[in-house]
Amino acid sequence: MKKILFPIVIFCISILCSCSSSTDNNGLVENDHFTKWNACEAIATLKAYVEDVTDPHSKNYIKEEDRIATFDMDGTFVGELYPTYFEYNLLEYRVLDDPSYKDKAPADVKEAAQDIRDFVRNGKKLPDHFDMKHAYAAAKAYAGMTLTEFDAYVKAYAAKPANGFKGMTYGQSFYKPMLQVFDYLKANGFTFYVVSGSDRFICRALVESIGISPNRVIGMDVKLRTTKKGEVAGVNYTMEKDEDLIRTDELIIKNLKTNKVFQISQEIGKIPVISFGNSSGDCAMHNYCLSSPHRSVTFMLIADDEDRDHANREKALKLGEQWREAGYHVISMRDDFKTIYGEDVQKTDFTY
Repeated sequence: MKKILFPIVIFCISILCSCSSSTDNNGLVENDHFTKWNACEAIATLKAYVEDVTDPHSKNYIKEEDRIATFDMDGTFVGELYPTYFEYNLLEYRVLDDPSYKDKAPADVKEAAQDIRDFVRNGKKLPDHFDMKHAYAAAKAYAGMTLTEFDAYVKAYAAKPANGFKGMTYGQSFYKPMLQVFDYLKANGFTFYVVSGSDRFICRALVESIGISPNRVIGMDVKLRTTKKGEVAGVNYTMEKDEDLIRTDELIIKNLKTNKVFQISQEIGKIPVISFGNSSGDCAMHNYCLSSPHRSVTFMLIADDEDRDHANREKALKLGEQWREAGYHVISMRDDFKTIYGEDVQKTDFTY
């Protein structure tokens, strides 16, 4: 009896393995990467696209070195509705609550932090062009920190419970279905980059836990200096072995809209063929992707799930129509995601 059952067990296991992970004649990896997704147009489009451009016999075949994908971060694969962007929450905490800094903050930095607090607590509209006001304030608020100190500061805040949710910290607030997109693209020879409007070093600290290398993160930048020579220009000074790098209060670039395109061109050197975003700040990046000489595809997430996230469905649906008209494929968090943050995470009221 044992001699009969053993081959049957092995046969069944082999069948199960072949169903869950196989490769077709074109080399396309067919693992079911999308277990956290419902059947939807977006994933069908992504799969069809990847199958086409990885098929050596297709007229649209793209070599691996040109399979570049770019992802916005906040609202694209990291939560941004608790109750606002992570970097806004961090600045508010730093300036208004952190006992080690709040009495040292300059007046304009305090004003920006108060703008955020009034927005999240009272619903007061943020001033026009607040993204730049925040960028200048954030540059000042963290000036003087070494990169190691800043990384630790970001991670310490990220370990706090995410406002508006039970069972999740800020640092755990990844959209689980989108992490499967990373895995799928990697399995099929794509290299992906995070291209965010948030501070580059904040982004690096957040995505480290999901295995994204720091050299594949592009974001807002401030000028750096060394610990010994202050403001002396780097071209006139040779750094010594025992020195460290320190953040300054000088903003280099806010990585939004067409600035994303400039940074992609300078740092990656190739036009992406896949692009994921969620806001108007990503449209330039998407349009750049669609200008590729290769076949390309773009996706926009809409925050339309009012049950599992702090979303505005009416606004999201209007944006969805706008993105479709622009030629982008739309991902509905409500309809397309089986889960957002994980089944153990529950939406709660905001606390202050």
